[in-house]
Amino acid sequence: MPICRALKKHDYSNFELTILEYCSPDKCIEREKYYIDLLGLEYNIVKDPTLPSMSGRTHSDATKIIMSDAKKGKTLSEETRTKISDAQPTSQVIEVFDLEEKTTTSYNSIRSAARALNLPSHKAILNYIKNNQQKPYKGRYTFKKVPKN
Repeated sequence: MPICRALKKHDYSNFELTILEYCSPDKCIEREKYYIDLLGLEYNIVKDPTLPSMSGRTHSDATKIIMSDAKKGKTLSEETRTKISDAQPTSQVIEVFDLEEKTTTSYNSIRSAARALNLPSHKAILNYIKNNQQKPYKGRYTFKKVPKN
């Protein structure tokens, strides 16, 4: 944060806090904009408080290409992919019954089930469930969502 770096670099004693105006809470944003425009405040991160805030950063197209290129060819480990999948708030526990092996396996997400079964995409499982299919997928697997507790 710019203000923290400046305080450390120039020492706290070289800064002061001044209350410019008291106002009602419904006028705070409007008055903040007024003082930013008037004084050109150097350490304010938000240049226009009246604009809707955006979480995260916005990257230029060139930066997005560089970031994408840096990730190409890299493969996440199965453990990492499972952790990411399990951390998703919308993860849906899924049971997979294997007709050949006569086993039922539970997975913490549809994506982790698809990876474990070496399916090209998790969408096959989504479509199977959405269409309420009865015929086993690839003649071998049936899928069932497990209600969350």
